[in-house]
Amino acid sequence: MQNDWPGLDRFDRMILSVLASEGRISIADLARRIGLSKSPTQARLRRLEAEGIIRGYRALIDPIRLGLDHVAFVEVRLTDTREKALAAFNAAVARVGEVEQVHMIAGNFDYLMKIRTRSMSEYRAVLAEKVSTLPYVASTSTYVAMQAVKEDGLLGPLENVT
Repeated sequence: MQNDWPGLDRFDRMILSVLASEGRISIADLARRIGLSKSPTQARLRRLEAEGIIRGYRALIDPIRLGLDHVAFVEVRLTDTREKALAAFNAAVARVGEVEQVHMIAGNFDYLMKIRTRSMSEYRAVLAEKVSTLPYVASTSTYVAMQAVKEDGLLGPLENVT
């Protein structure tokens, strides 16, 4: 397999693949899984953290068990797409807690947001009171998710690393 990531060899990719699904694995177990001893595995892990490739570790919380099972995807069109407007929108949307993800899109709209709430009525309030009042928002279109088919957060290109 060709190395598509400069500076990352197959051991680095294996470390990333294992940690993406098992973030609490011990160094000893990680070393055993990738076929290196503890010291070089730990050195590689520290380098991946120092370079910002590994940005941190966190618990994966099941939002459905917390009653947050209403998911809506929202297309957002802005009135202005110059840098100042984009920066203002980006800063403001980052403060909306119900917004789980935001992506700038090249297409017929400017942003795609994933919003998670407890219910449709709660979503409607978030849309009206928070999203629609963000800087430069011209219009929105909502698509309600009926079921999450794949939502694991794993890095696709690293899944089949050998």
